[in-house]
Amino acid sequence: MADTPVDTSRYVAFEGAEGAGKSSVVRRVAAHLERSGEDAVVVREPGGTAVGEAVRDILLSGELEPLPRSEAALFAAARGQLVAEVVIPALARGAWVLSDRSAYSSLAYQAGGRGLPMEDVRMMNDFAIGGVWPGTVFLLRVDHATGLRRQAVGDRIGNETDLFHADVTRTFDLLARDNPESFVIIDASQSIDAVCDEVIEVVEHLRGGP
Repeated sequence: MADTPVDTSRYVAFEGAEGAGKSSVVRRVAAHLERSGEDAVVVREPGGTAVGEAVRDILLSGELEPLPRSEAALFAAARGQLVAEVVIPALARGAWVLSDRSAYSSLAYQAGGRGLPMEDVRMMNDFAIGGVWPGTVFLLRVDHATGLRRQAVGDRIGNETDLFHADVTRTFDLLARDNPESFVIIDASQSIDAVCDEVIEVVEHLRGGP
């Protein structure tokens, strides 16, 4: 894990409710960075490593129903593996890491949605990732009902109740309010082109542009 301080200025996470468009935006931002001559590494959570992909299947396939605390621990374990195996080495060589979800998702889903104590979930994840949180978090803000309508097929968590997803969306808003130094809120009800334009403008600022 992170034995020495890690520069997370190029570690960018994309968060939001189901159907917010995170995956599509991540791909476009990565393509933009690569056209600009940057090394861009795209990761998803849970997943991105052999351990993480196995855990992803447990968590999302619907074949098993982990208890909320077990669910939180599994997400944290997969995340810790990803940060150690992929994120830290990529940042160390100067690459950008664009992450489809991050530890903030566990705060929104397992604390906000499942009702687990927020500080317990935060500490569990902080331990798993060795304190390596993303430097910038784009919250693609969309009403949970709109996001769910956009989904073609939901996974185990995507198929949770409307109340669950409302709690998740509300918690993301609270996280953005409480972490203004890290969060950038983007109106994801816009077209995908408009969303990407706004995100890329911020990314260019992070690169040192005007």
